[in-house]
Amino acid sequence: MGDSPPPPEATPPPPPPITSGSPTDFLKNVVGKRVVVRLTSGVDYRGVLSCLDGYMNIALEQTEEHVNGTVTNRYGDAFIRGNNVLYISAAEPL
Repeated sequence: MGDSPPPPEATPPPPPPITSGSPTDFLKNVVGKRVVVRLTSGVDYRGVLSCLDGYMNIALEQTEEHVNGTVTNRYGDAFIRGNNVLYISAAEPL
């Protein structure tokens, strides 16, 4: 007689995909892409990862230096010594 089915319950969105892999795989995937390099001093360098070596020495292109979230310098190319690197993160989806 007027029995309608209950409204469908809202389903939560699926969780984000879990990416697995080694740090080496990550670094191979970000060469040629935009990255953020955080130094132990807290300064960030954002640019395109040109290359890096086993000591985590890094070459960036189109580099911007960020101090406390503010751009303080722009460089064409920047070379960062590995012992100063705290982490590298992708600045764009992989």
